[in-house]
Amino acid sequence: MTDQGPAEQRTVDSGLARRVQEETGENVFLCYQCVKCTSGCPLAEFMDWQPNQVMRAVQMGDADIALSSETTWLCAACQTCTTRCPQGIDVAGVMEFLTREALGQGIKPAVPEVDKFNKAFMREIRIWRRAYELGLMAEMKLRTGRLTQDIDLGLRMLAKRKMPFLPKAAPRKRAKPVDGAATSVAYYPGCSLHSTATEFDVSARAVAGALGMKLIEPEGWACCGSSVAHRADPEVGRSLPLENLALVEKGGFDEVTMPCASCFSRHKIAQYEAGDGDAAADGAADAPDPSAVRVSTFIETITRHVEPDVLAERVERPLSGLRAVCYYGCLLTRPPEATGAEHPENPVDMDRLMSVVGVDVLDWSYKTACCGAANSLTRPDIVLKLSGDLISHAREAGAEAIVVACPLCHLNLDARQTQMKLPEPLPVLYFTQLMALALGLPEEAALHKNLVDPRPLMREKGFLPLH
Repeated sequence: MTDQGPAEQRTVDSGLARRVQEETGENVFLCYQCVKCTSGCPLAEFMDWQPNQVMRAVQMGDADIALSSETTWLCAACQTCTTRCPQGIDVAGVMEFLTREALGQGIKPAVPEVDKFNKAFMREIRIWRRAYELGLMAEMKLRTGRLTQDIDLGLRMLAKRKMPFLPKAAPRKRAKPVDGAATSVAYYPGCSLHSTATEFDVSARAVAGALGMKLIEPEGWACCGSSVAHRADPEVGRSLPLENLALVEKGGFDEVTMPCASCFSRHKIAQYEAGDGDAAADGAADAPDPSAVRVSTFIETITRHVEPDVLAERVERPLSGLRAVCYYGCLLTRPPEATGAEHPENPVDMDRLMSVVGVDVLDWSYKTACCGAANSLTRPDIVLKLSGDLISHAREAGAEAIVVACPLCHLNLDARQTQMKLPEPLPVLYFTQLMALALGLPEEAALHKNLVDPRPLMREKGFLPLH
């Protein structure tokens, strides 16, 4: 046997790990390389280093990998790794920290498009206090030089009047009591429902009215910051949602409903992080008591306020014969510590609502898989792959339509189908659109706003007139 000499020894530099713990509170040395973060990561195939390898690099102090990897920049913040980590490590939070640390050390972003997008988004929030989607898209084209990318998609969305030409600022409002708040639910539409997801907004309000729920939209609400603020500036990522919660609480509401999954996630996480009651330390003006306002998805709000038998009685046109799968996406249930989801990997609330209105809800294994939404304007190739796979899996399950509850998921699954070169399109509808149809409100379903027109299928099923 040949003497191969002593094994090479590595020196562990714990400096980077200490920085992670100081900034995020996460102890990376708890990671024992079970690889669950990597095995569940929807973007693993696009990464240069796998998530568990980045975690090991942080443990070892290997900054060349940890701070220069594409992985941290491509992370979609879908919270799968955080939810599944047996040690309770917020792996997604560690990835977000590493991008900030890299910039702080003057290291060029490994995926510069993501950094450009983050800066453009944060600049718009500072100027308008809300996202201006058309302006964001235009700036990204100018800064990346990809002037023709997604032109086809943009023109179709403009033709559908899904993007306002001019930004709408949200002046800061002094929080004050709102008439009727005690018997109403605060309605936080978020930026998307005022632009690219108008069909969600219109149908949600119509469904609430038909079911006897009064919704009031508080004046002066600000953008939640989405995943961008949480990654680029955690202080802003906490203060914006807490500011909104203060507006709701001081308005006299005890519940706020948020149709947008990203808005719901950001407010729930901010509420969870401020759970010690020291919300003011997070920089929020007029900081609320984190437990004073119930933050609900619109699915939860309907379920809480309307009994299934009452909903069934209100149905005028049962959607019998429509085979569909319910797609929840990443952020309605994860991480469960913040969202309170009982079954974060297999939610059923939307399935139950759809079943009550007559939909033949099919079981499938991709309810909470990621569509790649966070990379929509930076790496559309990733979105096309992940969203295309979801549509294929839905067809394999026998679905004639996909039901969603997230504007970002809807945008990727509905609007990008023409770019996927699929043999035939598959309608993607908000659950509120189908509920509006079932409740006898076809106009308020706003089906004409969908880029994949669902009306031919609805007519074929007898849910709409033939002409």
